[in-house]
Amino acid sequence: MTTHAVTPASPVSIWDAAHTADARRPRSVQRQLGASDTICSRRSGYILAGAERTNAGDKRAAILGTYIHHGLLEDVRREYNWLVERTVSDDVLRGHVDVVQLDAATAARLPKRHRPVQPAEFVTVEDVKTKSSRVWDRVVRFGPTAAEMRQVLLYADLLRTVGFADMPGQRYLHRLGPVDVQRIRFRFVCRDTGEEHIEEFPVDEWLVFQARWWVDRVLEADSPEELRRDHDGPGLSRICDNCPFMDACWPGAAPGRPAQTILVHDDAERAKALDDYVRAHERYRESKRVKALVRAMLDDSPEGNYGANHLGWGGQNDREETDVQAMVEVFEDADLVVPLVPDQKAMIEVMRRAGMVVPRRKAAGQKTARTIKVTRARKTP
Repeated sequence: MTTHAVTPASPVSIWDAAHTADARRPRSVQRQLGASDTICSRRSGYILAGAERTNAGDKRAAILGTYIHHGLLEDVRREYNWLVERTVSDDVLRGHVDVVQLDAATAARLPKRHRPVQPAEFVTVEDVKTKSSRVWDRVVRFGPTAAEMRQVLLYADLLRTVGFADMPGQRYLHRLGPVDVQRIRFRFVCRDTGEEHIEEFPVDEWLVFQARWWVDRVLEADSPEELRRDHDGPGLSRICDNCPFMDACWPGAAPGRPAQTILVHDDAERAKALDDYVRAHERYRESKRVKALVRAMLDDSPEGNYGANHLGWGGQNDREETDVQAMVEVFEDADLVVPLVPDQKAMIEVMRRAGMVVPRRKAAGQKTARTIKVTRARKTP
């Protein structure tokens, strides 16, 4: 009897299910402008215009953040009776506030079962952000970005002007009317370590006005293309790489060229771009010089905290190299043929010592990376 091995089908990816479920979430199909969409003016314009979403992007990190986010908020809801994932909206904006912590006076107006275990000192809107360890140091040093601050200020403004949205599950909150939000809070959580970092600010009326002004400018535009791109584009910005409107926002680049080539139309714009390049290179050169100097100054300093910064040392590990003799022995023990290939590196060294030219040839179909060279323009006579 002859048997045939059956080649199993490739197992499905759990990410296929995760992306499908994410696409069905209310936030993914929402057509009203969300406060979290104010990360980019033109993106907001496309949403308001009802543009087609053609770019799926890679949402794995965002989906993981959603899972962590949901789990943490559900636990604090059960343990502390916090108000979590509550909807706010007006004629233009719609958002889902992570946490609203009520003060004692406002909480007393709710049915007893909905009151927090411990009221806050002030009514506070809180946003939970998950971040990777790659950006964690920047988050701890510099706090929320301008877009993150704008998002939470808009939540606070919606609560102060409209209150909670009138919808099933939170009508008891809607009956409170406008809520006097006094503080906003960011709770950053590192996805890799679980570390938590909190920053809190009083509600600044001028910053609230700026956030609303930003939205008003988007509403005034006749088309999304009139609005600025607030990020650097595909390949240079993860926000752009994963934006559903990337194809509409960055059209027309020649095949194989960066999308950003569409930003240059004439020699005047090329001249400006080169000026920007030279200025940036000079700042980089100066920064590199300062870093090299400081690195040399600190070489004899012990690890520890110095002011706002921590000095640590890495490296100085044992280097590893291929043990050729051991590899030959393993080959022989396994009855494998030891390859007798010319030692290219040794041959090059011998030829150079003998003053001979090392033969070279073009690698078929391979090109070196394209580089830019910017020098001072020569004056024409």
